[in-house]
Amino acid sequence: MFVKSNVVVLALILSTCASPVPEEAGTRIDFQKRNALTTEDGWFDHAAAVRQVKYDKNKHRGNLIAVQRNIGLEAFNEGATILPYAGDTSSNDDSSHAKRQSVSLTDQENDSYWSGALSIGTPGKSFVIDFDTGSADLWVPSANCTSSTCSKKNKYSSASSSTSMPRPGNFTIVYGDNSTVSGPIFADTVTVAGIKATKQSFSPVTTLSPSFGSEARDGILGLGYPALSQLGTPYFFTAKAQGAIKIGVFGFKLAKTKSSLYIGGTDMSAYNGSIEYHPVSRQVYWQIGNANLVISNTTVASNLSTIIDSGTTIIYGPPSQVKTFYRKIPGSKLYDSANGFYSYPCSSVPSNVAFNWGGKNWSISATNFNIGKASSTQCIGAIAAQDLGLGSNVWLLGDSFMKNVYTAFSVDQNAVGFATLR
Repeated sequence: MFVKSNVVVLALILSTCASPVPEEAGTRIDFQKRNALTTEDGWFDHAAAVRQVKYDKNKHRGNLIAVQRNIGLEAFNEGATILPYAGDTSSNDDSSHAKRQSVSLTDQENDSYWSGALSIGTPGKSFVIDFDTGSADLWVPSANCTSSTCSKKNKYSSASSSTSMPRPGNFTIVYGDNSTVSGPIFADTVTVAGIKATKQSFSPVTTLSPSFGSEARDGILGLGYPALSQLGTPYFFTAKAQGAIKIGVFGFKLAKTKSSLYIGGTDMSAYNGSIEYHPVSRQVYWQIGNANLVISNTTVASNLSTIIDSGTTIIYGPPSQVKTFYRKIPGSKLYDSANGFYSYPCSSVPSNVAFNWGGKNWSISATNFNIGKASSTQCIGAIAAQDLGLGSNVWLLGDSFMKNVYTAFSVDQNAVGFATLR
């Protein structure tokens, strides 16, 4: 549901370490948290982690296909490659005021995706949505999806909306073994916490991968750049262009409680101090460069390019660099070579792991680094060795990183920023 609050938020000024100027704007969406890779009794859920790796590989494979079509891979990262399909993701193998709204995000199944509500159509039909900075399209189940996977989902009916318009073409993403999320393309009014984007392209999918069947979310709203999109202009960019959003910024607070997405500014009640902004290196992903990975004040990898992706739990890095990182943790060892997971002694969880972009060290807490016990003595680290095809020296930082900071994404200044959580 939507939780609305008037708060003082920040207008954005870009620099390497920008100090924002207070301004009234924004809306908060309270979140439900994502599915976890950790069981309720603290064990590493290996099957869920394998599914997550395959899901992430397939998601970014689809993204890169869109990038190739939209701008060409040569305009993206050096070494970017469209990898082979990763297999079955469902298997169990190893106004007078600027708009200011906020969406509550609900914790779904202990840390796997962050969902909140939006509505589509006139009158609006509500959906539970995963807000994903690592993709750029909106899809929800269609009333024409009659499979058991769709049976418990909220569904969109074009006949029930006076503002529904069909668009040419079809939408397809492969998530599971011989199964897809696919359907026609429509345009309609999409409303997130009172912020409307009219004639917004999306797909009411008629085929839904079984991997989504047991999940509370109905669909996904991508918050990435248009270059990632199969459908054209993503919701946030449409809303900004139409004037529904005055400040082209959104911010995430991901935590055990009171998680939220803030649209149209940043939520000052969620963080302390100023936001440290860094310019987006390529307007494809929310990607910032010149990063360093630090452990115990020692830099173990430098000049990294980092993609900030709210759509995954895991932090992925190039295998050689991840191997070097774990060598700095006594007692660590490779746990799953196929999926890149490492274990380390549970009795000595590293609490001094951080990324920096030339400013502050933004640390990953011991709690967020540990994604579960592999044995009575060994735990699994949140950093995994995996090539997602995104390019050489590119890291992808999921919510195991984002849960440690307040993260702001500025369309106005094409920048990503971090601040200290309250």
